[in-house]
Parts: sequence; C-alpha cells; structure tokens
Amino acid sequence: MSGFDEHDYEELGLVAGLEIHQQLDTETKLFCGCPTERREPDDAVQEITRYLHPTRSELGELDAAAIEESRVSRRFSYLAYDTTCLVEADDEPPHRIDDEAIEVALEIASLLSMRPVDTARIMRKIVVDGSNTSGFQRSSLLATGGEIDTENGPVGIEDLLLEEESAARIEETDEGTRYGLDRLGIPLVEIGTAPDIRSPSQAREAAATIGMLLRSTRSVKRGLGTIRQDVNVSIADGARVEIKGVQALDDIDDIVRNEVARQQTLLDVREELDERDASVGEPTDVSDVFDDTDSGVIAGALGAGGRAMAVCLRGFDGLVGKELQPDRRLGTEFADHARRHGAGGVFHTDELPAYGISDTEVEALREAVDAGEDDAVALVADDPETAETAIEAVAERARTAIDGVPEETRGANAEGTTQYLRPLPGAARMYPETDVPPVPLDFGEIEPPEVLTETVDRFEKLGLDRGLAEQVAYGRRVEAFERAIDMGIDPALAARTVESTTTELRRDGVPVENLDDGDFEGVFSLVANEGLPNEGVPEVLRALANDPELSASEAAEQAGVGATGESEVRETVAEVVERNEAQVREEGMGAFSGLMGEAMGALRGKADGEVVSDALREEISQRTE
Repeated sequence: MSGFDEHDYEELGLVAGLEIHQQLDTETKLFCGCPTERREPDDAVQEITRYLHPTRSELGELDAAAIEESRVSRRFSYLAYDTTCLVEADDEPPHRIDDEAIEVALEIASLLSMRPVDTARIMRKIVVDGSNTSGFQRSSLLATGGEIDTENGPVGIEDLLLEEESAARIEETDEGTRYGLDRLGIPLVEIGTAPDIRSPSQAREAAATIGMLLRSTRSVKRGLGTIRQDVNVSIADGARVEIKGVQALDDIDDIVRNEVARQQTLLDVREELDERDASVGEPTDVSDVFDDTDSGVIAGALGAGGRAMAVCLRGFDGLVGKELQPDRRLGTEFADHARRHGAGGVFHTDELPAYGISDTEVEALREAVDAGEDDAVALVADDPETAETAIEAVAERARTAIDGVPEETRGANAEGTTQYLRPLPGAARMYPETDVPPVPLDFGEIEPPEVLTETVDRFEKLGLDRGLAEQVAYGRRVEAFERAIDMGIDPALAARTVESTTTELRRDGVPVENLDDGDFEGVFSLVANEGLPNEGVPEVLRALANDPELSASEAAEQAGVGATGESEVRETVAEVVERNEAQVREEGMGAFSGLMGEAMGALRGKADGEVVSDALREEISQRTE
C-alpha cells in the first residue's frame, strides 16, 4: 500500500527499534522447579480464577495502560496441570532465580558484545491483562551497550533482560479470558535495540541477525510462539507506536511499511481536519431513531433493553472511511477502541446506509446529533453501560485524530497490519521485587558459543554443500548431527538423516516430533557399531517415531532391517539375476538399474547399497561373459 522506497523512508524520518523476546530451553522455570515443557489444555487437572486490578508504584503512581486495562471488567481463569506448583498459582513466594537461565542469558549477551551489570536485581512489571496470576511480571536487567552489524550500518543493543514468560492465552469466553499455566514462568530474554533502524528491510535484517545469535547458543526453544518480535515505529511529526507480537520474521518489514503508511495517512487526515476546523460532540442517546429499524444488530440491542448511542464528528465526513492500512480504515480504529469496552463494533455514516439501516434513519440520525453536511456520525448499539463507555472511547479516539498520531501499543495481525491494544506503558509500572534476593554476576566465566555462520563454514569443510550445511546448522537436529560425526558416521549420511529423511517421513504421516536426539544417536550407533546399512536408517526411525518406548536395537528388529552378511547378499542378488536371466543376456550391464531396485527391495534395507551394487555388477558380468 505504501509504495515508499528507501529514500522515502529517510525523507519521512522513519525511526524504528526492536524488542526480541525469546524463550530459553532450560530444565526448569525461572523462579520454581517446574518443567518448561508445554501441555495440552485437555491435560489440565484444575482451574483457578482471579480478578486483577492495578497497583501503585513506590511513588504512588498508577500506570496509564494498567488503568485502561482495569476498566475492562473481566474474570481470568487459569488451567493448572499435574506439574503446576504454588509459585505458578501465586500462592507461594518465588524461589531463587534459576542459575542455568542466567548462564544462557549471559552467553547471549556475550554474542551481542554487551556489558553485564554487576548485580541482577529483580523488578516487578505491572501486568493486568490477566497473563500472570500475580498481576505482574518479574524481570531483571542483565546487560547493556551491545551492537550488531547490518548492511545499512550498525544497530545498537540497549539492554538485555531476563524475564518470566506470561501464561498462554487459550480462549476468550463470555466471562473473561482463559490461560494455561504451563507456559507461565518459562525463562525469557528480552533484547531491546537502540532506535537506529531506518528502513523496513534493515528492521528485518536486524531481527534475523539477533535470531541467528540466539540459536547459536543451542539453548533456546524453537517453534511457533517461542520467539516474538515487538517493533517500535515512528516518523517525523508522528508518534512512537509499539507493535506487539510479530510472530514471523518475514512479517517485520510489512509491519513497518504498513505502520509508516498508517502514520503518514493519519497526518494527512490531521491536516484535512485542521482545515475543516474539526471537533467532536458529546455522546447522545439516539435509540428513538431506530424504533422500527430493520438492522438486526440495533434491533437486537434495543430489544434486550439496550441503547443506541451516537456522537457527531464535526468535519469528519469522508475521512472515517479513509484507508490507513490494507482493509483497515479510521473507522476500524474507532471500532478497535469500542471493542475494548465490550461492544461488537461501530457504525458510521461514511458507510451508511447499509446493514439494514435505511436512508431515512441516516437522515434522522444526523438530525438527532445536529450533524451538518461536512460531519460524520459514529453509532454504537449495545447494553446501556457498554454503549456509553464504547461511544465515549470512539469520541476520544476521534479527538486524538484531530491531534494526529497517538502514542499507543498495537497488536500485530497475520496480514501485516496492526490493531489498537492499549496506551503505551510508563515508568510507573515497574517497582522492586522484594521476595527474590539480588544475584552477583560474573561474566568472566562465560565462554561465548560458536556463531551459526561459523558452524556453517565448519560443516562445509566436512564435505557438505553450502545449502545442506545451512540446513543442518540452523535446524533442530544439529546436536544429533555433531554426535554422529563424533561416532565416525559419514557427514553426508548424517546430514541426510537429520534433514531429508525426517522430512520425507513427516510427509508420509510419520510422527517425527516423537523423535529426540537420543533416538538419532541410537540409530547412528547401530550404523557405526553393528553394521546397520544406510538403507535401513529410515525404517528404524519410522519404528522409533511410531513407538517412542522402543530402543534403537528393538526398532531395527521390529523393522526387520538388521545387518545382513555378505553371503546372504550374494545369494539374494544371484536369485534376482536368475529370475531376470533373459533380460541380463539381452541387455548386459544395461539391466543393472532395474535389477538394483529389485535386489534392494528383496533385502528390505538389510544391506548397504554399495555392497549390493558390487555384488550385482559381479553377478551380471559373470552371466554375460
């Protein structure tokens, strides 16, 4: 939509920064001894209910984001599992911060060229959206002052914090929000860059570089939801907007582009509103206008004892329907604010008559709020309390449109667009944690791990081509590959097994997610020590995936792919050639390819391909001399 190039972003004064949130793959959670494995909601054994409210900081201040969140009255429930402890339920004080998590976080800091603080001090960050049973998140600053390189110049790394992950949102119900406590408390690093990013492509490159360094530790979790990117974006005359929860790396540049376009369009809207001397009226009850309406939404609300509330937006005609992002308009932003207060949405005159609202009703609506030709009208129909609070939220958002771009926190959508979440948080949300003692830090004992780009170079020297080397180095089974090399397994076989073979098995419907590094190590041990032929490896992995209780030896026996002696190979090959003797006499060695497949099938993966090939060539030669 934006159509901006790199030069345009410079002219627009784009300034962006990133916050990368990455879960660590530690044995236990950050402040208790519970495991960090995720669970299914059906595994829950108990449900805990909480109502949360904001608390004041040490200076007696209340955070603006927390205040707005608390205005939305909701019940929060939490699914507890057989591994859930009293710390997670907020019925017991947190334990000492996990040493393993600190060590991994300091490894990450070393890769980012950061300086550690002398002592890790735990803080409480107020969170009243229900994602933490306590109403706050525990966080500790560990390092500052790093830097990474990008093609468009260096990007500073301002801080690295070690935090506890929030509870996982499972579903929205009529009563409130349901979360799962399996994710709550998993160690999480938050890495914040300086506002040095000047283009969408640089934002994506910076995020990719940080992600590569995180995976270099081999101690971070992988998979959907284990890493999230927040992006802070502003342009000249715009405002800082924090965009939360960008899940995919490929979405970052689209998110930045669309946010720049949104802010620029809002500035254009501001200019137009200024020329029209725009203002916002007071909310008015217009229920009488819709006594005999054909609109199902409005009739349903009024029939249940609700109200229709409207506000005149003077000078807004034609601008409420103006597109800010793909398929999102200024009216959509009004609706975001209304929904925060429980309303289903907003009608406005830039899109009416429609939705069962007639021309006559539109004219009556305009008359009821004293709207002129250049004015727009926004309308909410719901129960009395919701309708009143929602229309006031719409009016407030319209007032900020007259001022330009509001500072706020927005959520990332899958389409690369964003939606309003809440105001930007302030300093009042942070205060010291009194239940966890400070921890002195020693950076000198931390040995920085090999960076993944260096790992790729090392794998290339083993004989892998660049593409395969990158696949293995960046993949989930890199440690299994390394152990295979230590056993003397051919690098090509090891790489093919951990990447191509598992992919092929997955496509066949085999549950390869059941395989762990120990399973691969067991299979490679059979190859190295017991003569398991290369061709038998996929079948052993198949058996292990289908029955995780099996050992590698048991899986090989079940699959019928144990090592076969040379005499049995020669006997089987001779039988294959004899069955196809006429073809062999006619084609000679030209029959090799077809007979090779038949021989391997007869041996059912029990023999190495090279051994079978040599035996078959010899047998064909003898028959054609």
